Amino acid sequence: MIQNLVPDEEIGAKVEILDEAVVDNTAWVLYNSSFDKKPGIFKLIIENGHWKATSKGPREKGPFNF
Repeated sequence: MIQNLVPDEEIGAKVEILDEAVVDNTAWVLYNSSFDKKPGIFKLIIENGHWKATSKGPREKGPFNF
């Protein structure tokens, strides 16, 4: 699903991890990419011992201050 959000011409996009934080069973990853002008946030949850990407609420910023 996430790959479908990236335009075809940006498949070789560069992604830089800026910060990460784990709070209980939730992990937050702050990143920059060459196809977006501002940093993005991935939210992951641990389920059955595996980290899985999940959606975040529209106003949910995670533990990062910016």
